Amino acid sequence: MHNIMQKFDIHKAVELLDSAIKEMKIPYLSKPHIKCDPFRTLIACILSLRTKDETTYAASERLFSHADTPAPMLKLGAEKVAELIYPVGFYNQKSKQIIEICETLLEKYDGNVPDEIDELLKFKGVGRKTANLVVTEAFNKPGICVDVHVHRISNRWGYIKTKTPDETEMILRKKLPEEYWINFNRLLVTYGQNLCHPISPKCSECKMSSICRKTGVKKMR
Repeated sequence: MHNIMQKFDIHKAVELLDSAIKEMKIPYLSKPHIKCDPFRTLIACILSLRTKDETTYAASERLFSHADTPAPMLKLGAEKVAELIYPVGFYNQKSKQIIEICETLLEKYDGNVPDEIDELLKFKGVGRKTANLVVTEAFNKPGICVDVHVHRISNRWGYIKTKTPDETEMILRKKLPEEYWINFNRLLVTYGQNLCHPISPKCSECKMSSICRKTGVKKMR
C-alpha cells in the first residue's frame, strides 16, 4: 500500500505513463496531422469541448475536408459549419464562434494563429485550456493544458490538491518540472480515456497503482 507520507514521485509517474500509453489509442488532438497545424488544432479543440473524442474526430475530419484554413472556412458560413460539425456539443454556438475566429484571424493576424497564450485568450470563447493546447501541441512551446483528465488524475495521484482546472494549471506551473509541461496533457488524457476513468478506474491494470494515492476513488476494477 502506498505510504501517504511519501512524496509523490512525478518523475517515476511520467516514466510509467510514457511507457503505458505506447499501446493505447491517442487522443484525436494529439494526432500528427492535427498537432502540426495551428489552425486545425485551434478549431478541433473548440469542437472537442464537452464532446467525446470519437465525435470530435468525425466532426473535425468532415469540416476540414471542406475547409482547413481561415478564408475557405469563412466562406462556408456558420450554417454550413454547424451542419458539418453536428453532433458535437453546442454545435450551433461553436459554428458561430469558429466563423468569428476566422474573421479575427484574417483581419488582425494575416490568417495566422498566434503562438502566445495571452493573444489566443483574446479570441471569443477561447479559454486557458484551448490556448495552452494550441501553444504546446501546435507550436511546441511551454504551457500546461489542463482538461478534466489532467485535473482529475493529478489530484487522484495525490500530487496536487485543487478544486478547479484553472487552479490545477497554476499549481502545476509552480510544481511540475518544465521538461514535462508540453507532453503532460497528452500523457494524462490518453491514460484517462483508456484506463484511469472518472468512475471505476481500472486500477488492477494500472502501472501507477503502487504510487497512486487513489484520492477520491470509491470503486475500482
